[in-house]
Amino acid sequence: MVTKIEIIDFLEKNGIRHDDKIVVHASLRSVGPIEEGADGLIDAMCSYLNEGLLIIPTHTWDEVVRDNPFYDVRKSVPCIGTLAKAAFRRTDGIRSLHPTHSVVAFGKGAADFVKGEELCGSPAPVNSCLSRLYEESGKVLLIGVGHERNTYLHSVDERLGIPDRLNPDPFVISIKDYEGNIIQSPPFHTHFTKASDQCVSEYYPNYKEAFEYTGAVKYAELGNALVYICDARGMTDTVKQLWEKTDHDLCIRKEIIPREYYTD
Repeated sequence: MVTKIEIIDFLEKNGIRHDDKIVVHASLRSVGPIEEGADGLIDAMCSYLNEGLLIIPTHTWDEVVRDNPFYDVRKSVPCIGTLAKAAFRRTDGIRSLHPTHSVVAFGKGAADFVKGEELCGSPAPVNSCLSRLYEESGKVLLIGVGHERNTYLHSVDERLGIPDRLNPDPFVISIKDYEGNIIQSPPFHTHFTKASDQCVSEYYPNYKEAFEYTGAVKYAELGNALVYICDARGMTDTVKQLWEKTDHDLCIRKEIIPREYYTD
């Protein structure tokens, strides 16, 4: 069993600072048994990040859609797994009002960090929680999952203005806040890539070797799981470099990105 102490040791040994802002995506099953389960993982990380923020995505993109354009910050259940559902149920975090890509933030300044997410007109625009990891020198931990679950990379697409990433036909979403007020979102553009047969996130692993070469991503183990320790700024700068070299979309099919795109 992975204990809370071992989780804290993992963070310390892998260069995570007490004041870091950390986004966590996880397959808890891949880790193996954890002391007190998902809540134990959250408790241990919050304890270590006593001057920072633990940020757990609680996305609802599968439920909040054109035919059901409604998000309730208190009741809309995450669609992305055990850790997200555990974070959603807790009372010590602050969930954002982003209708499709909400997060729960734990720690000092959590309320300020998630403030204004109801104004987002797309999944991860500049100045959204995820995008601000770039300015905040934040990190992403992918525990037992790969870059296909690295939601931060959607914010990179939006920051860099990668074409063919958002649905050109928006709709308005009703958002119910903590006080029960109903807020109308701006015209909201969901993820959509006409040139791809599925969400481009399924092809984000194309970036893996480039991230390794530039040092944007390093690896460790927690329990039985391989963990990607991802530097937000490093990933962004690497993707920018790749797109300055390419003459086609790098994430609409599985492909090997030429080494000269990132080694020059």
